[in-house]
Amino acid sequence: MQIQSLSLLAALLAPISVSAHGHVTGIVANGVWYPGWNPAYQYSNPVPKVAGWASSNLDEGFVTPDAFSGPDIICHKSATPGQAYVKVTAGSKITLQWLSTWPVSHKGPVLDYLAACNGECTTVDKTKLSFIKLDAGGWISGSNPGTWATDTLVANNVSWTTTVPSNLKAGNYVLRHEIIALHAAQSVGGAQAYPQCINLQVTGTGTAVPSGGVSAATFYKSTDPGIVFNIYTSFTSYQIPGPAVKAVARKMKRHAREFLETVWQ
Repeated sequence: MQIQSLSLLAALLAPISVSAHGHVTGIVANGVWYPGWNPAYQYSNPVPKVAGWASSNLDEGFVTPDAFSGPDIICHKSATPGQAYVKVTAGSKITLQWLSTWPVSHKGPVLDYLAACNGECTTVDKTKLSFIKLDAGGWISGSNPGTWATDTLVANNVSWTTTVPSNLKAGNYVLRHEIIALHAAQSVGGAQAYPQCINLQVTGTGTAVPSGGVSAATFYKSTDPGIVFNIYTSFTSYQIPGPAVKAVARKMKRHAREFLETVWQ
């Protein structure tokens, strides 16, 4: 595996808060490791150019439900575009590596969305991005609190893998990857969203482009059944929040996770 170079300073930056919940520290695509955004990078001079979108969440915190209709839910707090790209071939997998300390108590869904930049993602207006849902994992089994997609993430070395559609047209895209923690979601305002955005430069011979996407600021309401949910009770189902996985040519379920092979029209 190749490793994309980064300054020694960036490599040595440590988590900045013992109460931190995390961010995507790196991305693996086509056998190459790319660094994600570390909130401490903002104190570097110059600031490293990475594919992960910059955000001001120095506390490694979350976006609260009262901000779900605002710009912070798109790519995290005060996020600005990443200044580099993860290069990936259509049809291949992308693995997103989180900090190694994700709390096992912070159970909930893991979701992936994609939006075309229609130009350079490094200068795109985040409020103009129209996202479709690529895949989503939620409740798997059991209850009180049960086994969730976050447990799969933790078991996989605190990483998550998604697939770029094989027929996707070459170009620049934003991958929006997100964990929603439900450990305090028994009442309105208790859910915790951790959105992370990554710039992708997709190569391949596909001709399909995203259609029917929406702004991330319209994904969730603070009262949605998948946002307000008591994991510390007996339950037999869970409604994954947000829009449905895009209309498909092939759709399958595996381990309570919805996938699609063709998501474009």
